[in-house]
Amino acid sequence: MATGVAAGWAELLEGEEIAYRGVEPARAARVEPLPDDLDPRVASALVSTGVTTLYRHQAEAWEAAQRGENVIVTTGTASGKSLAFNLPVLDAIARQPKTRALYLYPTKALAQDQARALGDLRLKGLKPAIYDGDTPGERRWQIRRWANVVLTNPDMLHVGVLPHHDRWGDVLHNLRFVVVDEAHVYRGVFGSHVANVLRRLRRLARVYGAEPQFVLTSATIANAGELGESLTGVAATVVERDTSPKAEREVVIWNPPLLDAELGLRASPLGDAARLLSGLTSRGLRTICFAKSRKAAELIHRFTAERVDTATAARLAPYRAGYTPEQRREIERRLVEGDLLGVTATDALELGIDIGLLDCAISVGFPGTVASLRQQWGRAGRRGTGLAVLVASEDALDQFFAREPEALLSRRVEAAIVDHTNPRILDPHVLSAAFEAPLDEADEEVLGAEALERAAALPELERTPAGFVWKGRDYPAARVSLRSGDGEAFTVVDTSTGSLLGLVERERAYSTVHEGAVYLHLGEQYLVEALDIDARVALVRPAAVDWYTQVKKETETTIEEAERVERRAGVDLHWGRVSVSEQVVAYAKKAIRDGSTLDVVPMLMPETTFETEAIWFSPEPALLEDVDAMPVLLGALHAAEHTLIALLPLWAMCDRWDIGGLSTNVHYQTGRPTIFVYDGHAGGVGITARGFASFEGWVDDTVSLLRQCPCTSGCPSCVQSPKCGNLNDMLDKAAARTLLGRMAG
Repeated sequence: MATGVAAGWAELLEGEEIAYRGVEPARAARVEPLPDDLDPRVASALVSTGVTTLYRHQAEAWEAAQRGENVIVTTGTASGKSLAFNLPVLDAIARQPKTRALYLYPTKALAQDQARALGDLRLKGLKPAIYDGDTPGERRWQIRRWANVVLTNPDMLHVGVLPHHDRWGDVLHNLRFVVVDEAHVYRGVFGSHVANVLRRLRRLARVYGAEPQFVLTSATIANAGELGESLTGVAATVVERDTSPKAEREVVIWNPPLLDAELGLRASPLGDAARLLSGLTSRGLRTICFAKSRKAAELIHRFTAERVDTATAARLAPYRAGYTPEQRREIERRLVEGDLLGVTATDALELGIDIGLLDCAISVGFPGTVASLRQQWGRAGRRGTGLAVLVASEDALDQFFAREPEALLSRRVEAAIVDHTNPRILDPHVLSAAFEAPLDEADEEVLGAEALERAAALPELERTPAGFVWKGRDYPAARVSLRSGDGEAFTVVDTSTGSLLGLVERERAYSTVHEGAVYLHLGEQYLVEALDIDARVALVRPAAVDWYTQVKKETETTIEEAERVERRAGVDLHWGRVSVSEQVVAYAKKAIRDGSTLDVVPMLMPETTFETEAIWFSPEPALLEDVDAMPVLLGALHAAEHTLIALLPLWAMCDRWDIGGLSTNVHYQTGRPTIFVYDGHAGGVGITARGFASFEGWVDDTVSLLRQCPCTSGCPSCVQSPKCGNLNDMLDKAAARTLLGRMAG
């Protein structure tokens, strides 16, 4: 069967587009019987649903949980991570039905999926319930009273549960387990907020006499133990050896053909993905195609439907956020039952929703992290041999992988970064904690020493004999969104529907939602009609234009303190704190087709200044020999800065939009040519620290990218950046290659 399936796609994978084609071998499962000490009622409920054995890693998680340890399970897609955390929880509830467990999910769809799975067990005494923003008011008090597994999300825990803990007293008093699913999603600003929320939860559980155990699951990441401890504040046993079966999988990197080598212009990855999807589904192969935006998913679906016969077209569907829960359930049902052949999805479907047996998975554009790509590819080959394809976009990272497949396939997955002590993120949680219960020295053990230091400095808290208490009338948790690092974030409102699309941190608002900007939300285009700076609101309307906007900025970086200096890759590499001042002075309208500038509109926005973390270095004269004259010097530094920023996401689990940079021929403090790469979030969340730790490998990757890009003088696949404050002016690819090549030695 496996060979027959593979033969079905063989003829589609011939031609110049194939940058890489290889096979990942199958893996046999390692299983063992259900544990002897598992409650017999749980064992029989599992057997009735067909579960008669455990994979070794599930048993390891069970054993660690039985020893009273916190656990983080980091294994591949479809490796049975849900059973790993359900087992200890179900056992505890079967033995003592008053036991409570809290399950945290990053998305509502995942909570729905898990609630269904728990219901299917029909275990006597098990009462799961979803508690989120969609839960009707009259159901909420009932859930607090009777549910023993409450499925929710960190946002609801932060604003709906912890500030009202008096209503949750029974739950908190009996709280035995906290499950954090898809923990790798909690990184950067969001993860740093969630780390504080989980510490507040532990503190309140303690107030009510409980000390819950944490069981976390994650896609395979490099620092699971570190992430578990960063998120919860307690050490966790890492279970990482995946013992589930894995079918043989063919892996392909597909690079759309070059249309213009000089400009680095390639055929559309959406068109190529549709060609591939139509070929696979026409052969009866069940396929999922991941795209980065709703619009891309819809277009691939449309292009594919136009290429296949009507019977096949009826078995294709797009799946994305924005559909009603009923629509999504219907698509999931058709997939599981095999009625659907092809689904085009946004990353909303990347997380662990059970969608049945698929043959092929196509990722259109590198999804940002190797962990995400592995998660998407993990959907392929549930029935036998699978096919996993990355269709490269013109982005620098995608092209780097198309030319250096081993850099992708042999690379360890990234490390997720969390810094809960960043004052911009920590402060609102210190205020929230003081609102929830007076803060005193005893809280240092759970909340951390930094929280107590900040409490003493925050004017909204009052020191009393009982500890620090909240002086305000409102409740502080309502002021902060977990998905933004800025209390002064701008809200983005769609004027056509009145709905809130999102939040933009103040530092970014002037660059992304200025009047006239094209704002992208989930890949959809909106035109900014007005930006009200006083009210902190951007008003936008849906648009369909063939251009995008890019701001021109004047940026200045001031070194506040170098905390580390090491001789690395031929330079004195510094890491420390800097202040970044930015002022938007114009914006350009650029054609989507080829990036050409259609118009430049002058504009003066308020200057913003924020302190953050950065790395910086000043190349010595020997490294700059022959490229030290202006304007070549500036072009070398600028192009090197762009390429370093493009490849930092390989070493730190972040997006290039999370990073900023500056290069100058003479910096006023160093007195020399200097390149800065800084964390784009106020206070920093550890991204550049990760770059500092892996600087040599990062520089090597950058050199490799510059040497292999076929364009003549720089293109979007190497030195041009979609967020350059100088509109990609003054870039010298050859000079950057010389400089970084000497650094790499």
